[in-house]
Amino acid sequence: MKKYPLVSVILPTYNRAWTLKDAVDSVLIQDYPSIELIIIDDGSEDNTQELLGVYKNEITVFYQTNKGVSAARNKGIKESKGEFIALLDSDDAWDKKKISCQMEFFKNHPEALICQTEEIWIRNGKKVNPKVKHKKPSGMIFEQSLHLCLVSPSAVMMKRQLFELKGYFNEDFIVCEDYDLWLRVSSTLPVFLIDKPYTIKRGGHKDQLSNFHSQDKFRIQSLSKLIESGNLAQDQTQKAKHVLKKKCVIYGNGCIKRGRKQEGSFYLELAGSV
Repeated sequence: MKKYPLVSVILPTYNRAWTLKDAVDSVLIQDYPSIELIIIDDGSEDNTQELLGVYKNEITVFYQTNKGVSAARNKGIKESKGEFIALLDSDDAWDKKKISCQMEFFKNHPEALICQTEEIWIRNGKKVNPKVKHKKPSGMIFEQSLHLCLVSPSAVMMKRQLFELKGYFNEDFIVCEDYDLWLRVSSTLPVFLIDKPYTIKRGGHKDQLSNFHSQDKFRIQSLSKLIESGNLAQDQTQKAKHVLKKKCVIYGNGCIKRGRKQEGSFYLELAGSV
């Protein structure tokens, strides 16, 4: 590996001018010398373009009509030139050593395709401690990841070839697109953890997509497709089916409780057929 391989940072944004500057600045102050920052403006209607204009040749900006975070990330990845890809959400930020730390990891572990750092969680401006269920494992994390997403887009870095092996983000998913991709990845590849909190993950704000859409509905879709793909080992298939059935029952009963009987019945029947 040459001394300073190019790292492409992919930053999608949609009406996030209020927090975007912090994200952009946290990339530009990285102590790693070979970075390209690609920002995909996914149809913003606020002052995002005005804000980004200040940075001029420090960044590369692509504008598209609103297609969602998956399409925005995919476009950025395909337009990028780096041997390594790092993702950053527009409401998150990095410590200045984040990229250099991960590149040092890849230098020392040339067989690795993907790693992530630990995070500092900020909710409504205050630091909070993640629950035990959110604790990040390292290595072969498929089984643990079936229940909820244990890989954070803003904390992860990967070699470009990972997308050639496992595909890109599913553009049909409004939420849980990361859960879907990381399950495909972790089914055969280790996801390594660097136990240093170099990623600042912010939450609690009103425009988070998870506030508007049921995550379990999309997790059910992801699990169903993965099982149907035939790409899982036998034991992985059984574990995935167990989690799928559980999620279908919970989501189906929730639908019925909220008066959506037809939808609820569909998912309860799906649970019975798993």
